[in-house]
Amino acid sequence: MRKSNLKNLLQPFQLLLLMRISLGVRYLLYLGFLHAIIMLLSFKVLSANKLYFIISEVLVLLSLIISVVLYQAIDRPFKLLLMGAEAMRDQDFSIKLRPVGTTELDQLIEVYNQMIEQLRTERLQLTEQHFFLEKLIQASPIAILVLDFDENLLKINPKAQDLFGIVEGQFLHQPLSVLGHPIVNALQKLQDGESKTIQINGLSTFKIQRSFFMDKGFARPFLMIEELTSEILATEKKAYGKVIRMMAHEVNNSIGAVNSILNVAQQMVEEPHLLHALEVASDRNERLCVFMRRFADVVRLPEPHLERQSLNEVLANMVELWKGRATEKGIELIWKEQVQQKFAMIDRGQIEQVLINVLKNAIESCGVGNQIVVILSEKGIQIKNNGRPIPEELAHLLFTPFFSNKPDGQGIGLMLCREILMNHNFQFSLKTQDDGWTCFSIE
Repeated sequence: MRKSNLKNLLQPFQLLLLMRISLGVRYLLYLGFLHAIIMLLSFKVLSANKLYFIISEVLVLLSLIISVVLYQAIDRPFKLLLMGAEAMRDQDFSIKLRPVGTTELDQLIEVYNQMIEQLRTERLQLTEQHFFLEKLIQASPIAILVLDFDENLLKINPKAQDLFGIVEGQFLHQPLSVLGHPIVNALQKLQDGESKTIQINGLSTFKIQRSFFMDKGFARPFLMIEELTSEILATEKKAYGKVIRMMAHEVNNSIGAVNSILNVAQQMVEEPHLLHALEVASDRNERLCVFMRRFADVVRLPEPHLERQSLNEVLANMVELWKGRATEKGIELIWKEQVQQKFAMIDRGQIEQVLINVLKNAIESCGVGNQIVVILSEKGIQIKNNGRPIPEELAHLLFTPFFSNKPDGQGIGLMLCREILMNHNFQFSLKTQDDGWTCFSIE
């Protein structure tokens, strides 16, 4: 019987815990229920003595009032803290709480205010750092590609846009392969923290590097591409220029003295065979002088004198110049004009020298039945031939100073072409394509 009564007595508390109401309401209901029981018990015990009964009822009411006041004093700061927590959830770190006059709660409020101030300061620092990083990426002289977690393009800075010939926003959230640049294959093979120096088309040199930064607890990869072509070529030219000048100085001094001796000897010698030998020696000295002068011309190449010229006319003249030589070797030289008139600011003499070297090399690479096609299009100039292809292992050395794959070559022709075209700020390449045609293109 007692167990049944106790169970009945606890049943309201169980129902109170199961109800989906706030903790504050539960607490108030609990206070009301508890004080109601006390008042009921005091009525049963003290009903015979009215004075004690009235005093006990007054005390119970005072207890209830004090409990409610204490609850309100505790509930108000917690409501403020809840409001602050909601502000933090909304990322608003400007809300601070005022002390309520209670030591314990004031300590809690002070801790909250310190925490919110620290969060606000850290958020401000992160915002400033992010803004600085964005500005740094945009202004960087190095091409930067930021990737997402799926290795797709997330951000491309202006330098990278210039390098890949794209506009802002193009190819975002797409894989690297859509850029369609020869350097992409090397970029895709890089590992985090790895750095390489690579050469494209035997001319353009790049330093590529892959790294990562932490973004919201995750590692986000990015790629840096620095073009070293101009610096390397300037250093290279300075080095071989010094060697050529030294060689030319020594050879010219020796040739002058030897020629003087040969001229005197020719006047004194009457024996025909000896006289012929002196003439051969003198002629060889002249050829050596011309040989050194060709090397020196590369170093002393003047800045281009730019004038508006018709590329149609320039190319037609060059084709006419070499057509006889090509026909003699059984090679068909074809001239294709895909545009009626195309003008460009060029130094005609220097560009003609480039075309002479390229056409000469093409004829030397071809045999009977081969073709050389000269094309002028909106994109630029292409000189193609289906003769001997460029060996793959030598492709990266084509524009290297003094390199030649010909037995009697001096490695000057393509070096001179490189200097002239770079001084004109033209893009160019020389490679054997997948269809077997070797193409020299100028854009």
